[in-house]
Amino acid sequence: MTSADADPGVERGATIAAAGERAAGVLRSFGKYLGALLPVYLAGYFGFGISVVLLGLMIYMGWKHSRLKKVLRLKSAVYLLENERAFTSESVRDLPPWVSFPDVEKVEWFNKIVQQAWPFIGQYMEKLLVETIAPAIRASSIHLQTLSFTKVNIGDKAVKVVGVKAHTELDRRQVILDLYLSYAGDVEVNVEIKKYFCKAGVKGVQLHGKLRVILEPLIGDMPLVGAITMFFICRPKLDINWTGLTNLLDIPGLNAMSDTMIMDAIASYLVLPNRLTVPLVADLQVAQLRSPLPRGVVRIHLVEAEDLTAKDTVIKGLIDGKSDPYAVLRVGTQIFTSHHVDSNLNPQWREMYEVIVHEVPGQELEVEVFDKDPDQDDFLGRVKVDLAIVKKARVVDDWFNLKDVPSGSVHLRLEWLSLLSSASRLSEVIQKNQNLTSKTADPPSAAILAIYLDQAHDLPMRKGNKDPSPMVQISVQDTTKESKTCYGTNSPVWGDAFTFFIPDPRKQDIDIQVKDDDRVLSLGNLTISLIRLLSTPELTMDQWFQLKNSGSASRIYVKIVLRVLWLSEDATPTTPSPRPSAAGSGMAQGRIPSELNPMGPGGLAKPPPTRPQHTTPDQEFATEGVLRIHLVEAQNLIAKDNFMGGMVKGKSDPYVKIRVAGITYRSHTIKENLNPIWNELYEVILTQLPGQEIQFELFDKDLDQDDFLGRFKLNLRDIISTQFSDTWYTLNDVKSGRVHLVLEWLPKSSEIPRLEQILQYQTQQSYQNKVVPSAAVLFVYVERAHGLPLKKNGKEPKAGADIILKSVSHRTKVCERSTSPRWDEAFHFLVRDPRDEVLTVKLSNNWGQALGSLTLPLKEVLTDLGLVLDRWFNLEGALPESQILLKVMLKLLDTQLTACRRDADDEIGGEQVIPRWVPSHLDIRPRNAFSVPGETGSTAGQVKLTIGYSTEESRLLITIHSCRALASCSKDGADSYVTFILLPDKKSTTKRRTATKKRDLNPEFNERFDFDFTLEESIQRRLDLSVKNSVSFMSRERELIGKLQLDLDQIDLKAAVTQWYDLVAEAN
Repeated sequence: MTSADADPGVERGATIAAAGERAAGVLRSFGKYLGALLPVYLAGYFGFGISVVLLGLMIYMGWKHSRLKKVLRLKSAVYLLENERAFTSESVRDLPPWVSFPDVEKVEWFNKIVQQAWPFIGQYMEKLLVETIAPAIRASSIHLQTLSFTKVNIGDKAVKVVGVKAHTELDRRQVILDLYLSYAGDVEVNVEIKKYFCKAGVKGVQLHGKLRVILEPLIGDMPLVGAITMFFICRPKLDINWTGLTNLLDIPGLNAMSDTMIMDAIASYLVLPNRLTVPLVADLQVAQLRSPLPRGVVRIHLVEAEDLTAKDTVIKGLIDGKSDPYAVLRVGTQIFTSHHVDSNLNPQWREMYEVIVHEVPGQELEVEVFDKDPDQDDFLGRVKVDLAIVKKARVVDDWFNLKDVPSGSVHLRLEWLSLLSSASRLSEVIQKNQNLTSKTADPPSAAILAIYLDQAHDLPMRKGNKDPSPMVQISVQDTTKESKTCYGTNSPVWGDAFTFFIPDPRKQDIDIQVKDDDRVLSLGNLTISLIRLLSTPELTMDQWFQLKNSGSASRIYVKIVLRVLWLSEDATPTTPSPRPSAAGSGMAQGRIPSELNPMGPGGLAKPPPTRPQHTTPDQEFATEGVLRIHLVEAQNLIAKDNFMGGMVKGKSDPYVKIRVAGITYRSHTIKENLNPIWNELYEVILTQLPGQEIQFELFDKDLDQDDFLGRFKLNLRDIISTQFSDTWYTLNDVKSGRVHLVLEWLPKSSEIPRLEQILQYQTQQSYQNKVVPSAAVLFVYVERAHGLPLKKNGKEPKAGADIILKSVSHRTKVCERSTSPRWDEAFHFLVRDPRDEVLTVKLSNNWGQALGSLTLPLKEVLTDLGLVLDRWFNLEGALPESQILLKVMLKLLDTQLTACRRDADDEIGGEQVIPRWVPSHLDIRPRNAFSVPGETGSTAGQVKLTIGYSTEESRLLITIHSCRALASCSKDGADSYVTFILLPDKKSTTKRRTATKKRDLNPEFNERFDFDFTLEESIQRRLDLSVKNSVSFMSRERELIGKLQLDLDQIDLKAAVTQWYDLVAEAN
C-alpha cells in the first residue's frame, strides 16, 4: 500500500480524536457548572436561606483571594531573588560603585556552593523524612500508623544568605555570626494517611529571618571549635502555601492561626531563649552551651505616652474622638501587655516589667501601642530599642517617637541590671527595691535563679516492676515550670534549664517534684532553701541530691546558679528628658535621643550621671588557673648520632618542646646522653576549655635537621581532675624511651598567712633554667578612665593603656575619641614575690602622647583581707581630676608540696613519718632500689596510686601509675600486672586489672579506672589490691608478688592524693 492510500485513514483518525477531545471538554464544562449549581440546589433542597449560600460564597471568595495573594507573594519573592542585581540597579540608579556596607558582608561564594549542593541536600532530606521521621511519627500514635510521605521535592530554589555579620569583639573564646537568611522556594511535600483517606501538603514556602550562629568554645585542637549553637534572635517571617486537605488553612482567619502555630513550634526549638547546640568534641558541657547564663536583665518602666492618634471617631470621622490605648512589649519570646486606659490620648501606665537578655548585641525591645476595641484593636504605632545601647548606657530614660503613625510618643525608662556572683550587695539591692513603686502585681526582683536539670539515677519503678516515664516540676514561690518527659526509664537524662526571678532569696525555697508522666504518681521530691545557696562559692551548687520519699539510691543531679541583680552606681535615677515636640523628628527611628543630642532631646541639659565606685567585670574574670610543669628527666632514648653507617652506636643530644595553649617552651640541649636530666620548670596560665591538650616532643639536636625522638600528649582535664601527678610517660612513635614529669594544677588561695610558706618553698627549689616558682597570679580588670587631658591640638584623645608587671606587658584596645574612655578588658600576670613587685599602668593617645600613669605596689593589695582592690585610682602626670577604674585581684598559688613539707615537719619525732605523698622528683637520680624506715627487706616492693573522688563527674577515680622494686619470680624477673577489687563486693563487679608488663620489675601502667559511686559509698569501700606475676597453667613460678589492703575512709578522696604504698609479701 502506498502512502497516498494511507492518508485518508490517518485523517479520519485525527478527526475522530479531535471530536473526542471536544466532547470531553464539553463534559468537563458541564460538570464544572453543575458543581457550581449543586450548592444552590442543595441549599434549596434542605431549606437553607439565601444567607447561607451567600456566606459560603463569601468564604470561598475569601479563600480564593487569600490563595492568589499568597501565590503572588511567592512569585514576587522568587523573582526578586533571581533578579536582585537588575532590580537594585533600576531602583537605585545614583548609587556610586564605591559605596559598601562593612557591617554586613555578602557571601555569594557560599550561596553558589549551597545552590550547587542543593539537589544532594534534597536527597538527604528525602531520606531523612522517609526513613527516620515517618517511622517516628507512625510509632508515636495509633492513628498515624498509615502515614507516609508520597512526595518530597525541595525544588530548585536554594536557601540564600543575603548577608553575614561577624562579632569577634565580645569574647576571645567564641565567634558570633549573624546570617540573614532568605528562602522563597518551590518546595513540595505531600503526606497521606491512608486509614482516613487524608492527603495534605505544602507547595511553596517563604522564610526570612536572622539566624545567629555561635562557634564556641574555641579550642587548641581540631576541629578548633567545640560546638556550634544556632538560634533565631527574633521570630522569622513565615509564609506557607498549603495543598490538599490543608487548603482549608488558607481560609481567612485560619491562615494567620496556622502560620502562628507553626511559628510557635519553630520558636520552641530555634528562637531565643531556645537554642540548637551541636557538639563537635567529647567531654563538653552541652547543657551550659544550650542554656547559658543570661547576659543581664533589663527592667522596663512603661511610664506614659502623649499625642496618640484618635481612633474612636464620631460621625464617620467628622468629629475626632479618643482612643483606649494599651501597650504590648516584646523581647524575644517574652511578651507583656499593659492595662488599657479608657478614652485618653495621653495615657499614664507607670508599669514595670523585667526581661531576661540572652544576646547582646542582637536582641531588641519592641513596644507596640494599640487602641482597645470590641472587635479588632487599632494600631497606634511602634518603637524598637536596641538593648546593646541600654547595656552601654546602663540607664535610658527618654521619650521615643512612634513609627508608622502620624503622631505619638512613648516615655520609657530602661535599666540594665548586671549579674553579680556574690551576695555581698544583696541587702542593699533588696532595700533599693522596696523604694520602687509600680502598678504591676509582681515586686521588683533582687536576684535571678537558673536551674540546670541534668539527670536522675535509680528512680523507683511503677507497679508491676515497669519503668516509669519521669518528668520534673520545679516550683519557686508561685511559679512552677515543667521539664520534658523521658519515657520508659528509671535513669532519665533531661538536660533542661529553667529561670526564675527571685524577690528575696533569703525567704524562698526551691521545690523539686519528680513525677510519672501522669502527674499523679510521685517518684521523689526535694526541697532546697536559697539561704543554703547564699553561703556557697560563686552562689553555685553543682552536685547530686538524694531524693526524699523515693528509693534508697534515688538521686538527682542539678546545677543551681543564683545571681544578684545590680544596678550600677553610675546609673542613678536622673530627670527624664522632656518629650519630643513633634513626631517625625530625628528620633523617629526609635534611637536614643541622648545619643543624638548630648543636651537632651528637648534642648535641656541633663544632670550628669554619678560615676560607678566599683568595676563590673564579666563572670569569667579571674577563673583562669596555673599549670606547673616540672620536666625532670628521660630514660632509654633512641641513639640517633651513629657512626660508620650505623655500625657503631652513638648517642643523642636530646631536648624537649612543650606546646600548650598556643605557647611553645623549649628545654636546653643535653649533649650525648640517652638518659638526660633536665630539671626545668615551666608555668603557664590556662583557661579551662574542653579538649585542650599538652603536647611533648623530643628531638636530637643536629647541625642540619633535628631528629625525632618521640612524642606524647596529655589531656588538661585529666591533669585538673588529679591536681597533682608524678609520673613516667612512654614515648609514642619510637621504639623506646620515656619521660619523667611532675605536673600540678595549682590551687588558688586568698589566705595571706600561706604566703610565707609558699615563699619559703620557693627558696628551697633550684632548676636548671633558673626559673623561680610563682607565688601568686595577678588578675587586672581595666574598666574605664575619667577626666583625661586633651591632646595638644585641643582634640579629645584616642586613649589606650599599657599594663606592665616587670618584663611582661599587655595593651588594651584604643578607644574612640573621649576623655572618659571605656575598655572593659582583663589581663593576668604570674607574680614571683608580691611584696616586692609593682604594677604600672600607662595611658597614652594612640601609643604616642602620654595621658597619665599609675604605679601600684602589690604590697598594697596584700593589705586587703580579700586580696582585692576595686576602686578609682588617681593618675600621675595628668589633670587633678584624671582617674582610672581598676580591679586588681591577687590569688596565691598554694602548691601541695608545701603541705607535704609542713606535715612532715610536724610529725618528726614520731615512730613513723608518713607524709601525704612522697614526691619522687625530689630525688632526680635514677632509682634502682628503695628502703622504708623500720621495715627494710620486709616488703615485696611498692605500688604508686592516685585515689580521688571527682565531684564534677560523681565518680571514684583510681589510677595505677607504676610499681618499683618488685620481688623477682624467676631468672627473667616477672611478667607483672595489678588486679584489685573494692570490698565489700561479693559479685566482683568492681574487679579490675591492668595490662601485663613483660620481664619488668619496675613496670609503668598509668591506667585509670572509674566507678559510679557517691562520695558516701566511696568512703565505705576497702581497696584489696594484688600485684601478680602472669604465669602459665603448668608453671611452678610464684604468682602473687605482693598485696595491699587500704580503707578509703583513711584517705582524703577530694584531694586526689598520689602516693607510694608498700606491698606486703605473701606469707610462707
